[in-house]
Amino acid sequence: MNFQQLRSVREAQRRGFNLTEVAAALHTSQPGVSRQIRELEDELGIEIFMRAGKRLTGLTDPGRNVLPIVERLLQEAENLRRAGDDFARAGRGVLRIAATHSQARYALPPVVRDFRVSHPEVELTLQQGSPQQVARLLLDGEADIGIATEALAQYEDLVALPCYRWTHTVVTPRNHPLAEAQRRGETLTLERLADYPIVTYETGYTGRSHIDQAFKAAGLAPHVVLAAMDADVIKTYVELGLGVGIVAAIAYDDERDRHLAAIDARHLFADNMTRLALRRDAYLRDYAYAFIETFAPPWTREAVHEAREGQVLPA
Repeated sequence: MNFQQLRSVREAQRRGFNLTEVAAALHTSQPGVSRQIRELEDELGIEIFMRAGKRLTGLTDPGRNVLPIVERLLQEAENLRRAGDDFARAGRGVLRIAATHSQARYALPPVVRDFRVSHPEVELTLQQGSPQQVARLLLDGEADIGIATEALAQYEDLVALPCYRWTHTVVTPRNHPLAEAQRRGETLTLERLADYPIVTYETGYTGRSHIDQAFKAAGLAPHVVLAAMDADVIKTYVELGLGVGIVAAIAYDDERDRHLAAIDARHLFADNMTRLALRRDAYLRDYAYAFIETFAPPWTREAVHEAREGQVLPA
């Protein structure tokens, strides 16, 4: 049994049983992948994959039981390598962050700046995606830390640390009736907001679920004319007059968005929680803990260890 056999099995499942893609991912040949899988099956005395001719079509019952063990073995091998690196290359290495656009654009810049000052020899890589994509990068071992508002707490193999709460803001052109009403001291209501076309986040992004829940609870059906992944796109179309925007409060900047008016909407929509997630069984190097504490100071190394060992986290 060897690691290349284990990697071949893992990648076959991840790549939808497409051996051409597996071979490309592992930088080898398709016959080589097939041989590695077959040799492991012969050694274990079971068939891990169902087949139609030479094609893999799915996992067998034994395969479904074996795959989690394969994942753990490969994860522990990676943990061993990283533990060695901590001593051999202290303070140097790569830290892979996966985040949604809103976190990467608005929450992370000061954190990255401060981290780079304290850890100049650590190379940071930043990948952006949906909350589900962030979770997948963590689960596949392609990211060390994931940051998002929604979805991360739904995966049992991840530990999602609550970091900070935030609210939504309604943005409009400065001459919009809602902006004029705010200047007169009138309080914005959901009923008034629902009178206008709305531009906001796609489902599953940046607290969209709380927006939908608030309108539904009030018996209202808002007319969402455009849904986008990030606040910059939303604000652009609000400036063009497409509708009124609902964005994360952190995404509005008085100087940068001087052509827009902002209306506090914390009384309309429930608070949102940004979480920092880690794969529960992944080894973290010292500088990863430093990054976590820079982003969310309450999460010291000791607190993170306790959370990863299964203690209940605050909501």
